Amino acid sequence: MLGLFILFCYQSLSYANVPLDRIIAVVNEDVIMQSELEAKMRTVRGQIEQQGSQVPPPSIFERQVLDNLVQSRIQLQLASRSGIRVDDETLNRTIGNIAAENQVSLTQFREILEQDGYSYEQFREDIRNQITLTQLRKRQVESRIVVTEREIDNFLVNQEFQGSFQTEIRLSHILLSLPEAATIDEIEQVRQVAAQVREDLLAGADFGEIASTVSDGGNANNGGDLGWRKTEDIPSLFADYIPEMKNGDISELIQSPSGFHIIKISDIKSDEENIVEQTLARHILIKPDQLITSQQAKAKLEQLKSRIDNGDDFALLAKGNSHDSISAIDGGNLGWRSPGELVPEFQRMMDSLEPNQVSEPFQSNFGWHILEVLERRDFDNTESVKRGKARQAIRNRKLTEAMQNWTRRLRDEAYVEYRLEDDS
Repeated sequence: MLGLFILFCYQSLSYANVPLDRIIAVVNEDVIMQSELEAKMRTVRGQIEQQGSQVPPPSIFERQVLDNLVQSRIQLQLASRSGIRVDDETLNRTIGNIAAENQVSLTQFREILEQDGYSYEQFREDIRNQITLTQLRKRQVESRIVVTEREIDNFLVNQEFQGSFQTEIRLSHILLSLPEAATIDEIEQVRQVAAQVREDLLAGADFGEIASTVSDGGNANNGGDLGWRKTEDIPSLFADYIPEMKNGDISELIQSPSGFHIIKISDIKSDEENIVEQTLARHILIKPDQLITSQQAKAKLEQLKSRIDNGDDFALLAKGNSHDSISAIDGGNLGWRSPGELVPEFQRMMDSLEPNQVSEPFQSNFGWHILEVLERRDFDNTESVKRGKARQAIRNRKLTEAMQNWTRRLRDEAYVEYRLEDDS
């Protein structure tokens, strides 16, 4: 009955104080306690305030956070049944990376958490749960998303026909959700509220404040902001409305099985042509193994470089010595490479060389190399970037819809009982 709950909240914005330490939701065989909800609300409230956004009214904020807790609990239960476990080594490595990103030691990071009133042990469990949910979603949803070359071709043709491929849009969203198996009367009630919300927006009401107050969308806490998106990344539900809208426009009501949606174009910008500096290079690779140590591999390359410096042909030496069987056939030639295509150690060395210069032996995770830069050029990489972005856009669209369907199915199959209004 979430839609009717939002209807009530929008009309009255009333809420009740709820005592601590009692069950406020039953999720299958598990429960969520009021103290757990309060702790999560404190964390989310801190995140919202840090972003400079406005926290929704207490009753609506409480329901939004509780809904997210319920969804997470359902998915964690499925992860447990599926045998997904996050070991302490993975957890410690992740927390160590978080501390490093904040430029503090692990000890300092723990002290900062505790000074801010957060339990370090609870923080560890929260991170463990996040990793678990990520692994579950990859296994259950992301791994099943397939994008074909034909889909990319069709996508590019359609986008170029619309003349909108290079457009990037900042989109905001409000959702007034419908109850499951909603009656005609319930649908009409929620539609009336949605229509009133739209009228308020057209009259100049702040979209972010309205979204944080009434929206059931996943970005409600952030004022409904969906961030910058390529036109092709816009959810298919909204895609037909975007071409007719301009910057600042508010859409008409958009109905779906989930409820009534309102979208706003907050800003628009365009991409520019993608020109990159490509490098044509060749290399010789020696891989350490049971027969050759790392030191011996390096020494062999030093000998080969000395021969090249003295006039021996790089291509012939690559054919006869390189352990990279693919490039060795072509004299070690790697073809034209754009930045970021090769491993970081290789990229750094390649960037440091002038044309016709041969490197000293250096090591990567593949083994030991010597490298020669043959030539550099400016290359219009727009088409490749387009195909890459098209692939990602199609994948994102499929993933968004698949994730929504998956989440909704899990929720429909679960037993959930809310006790927010139970004062016993």
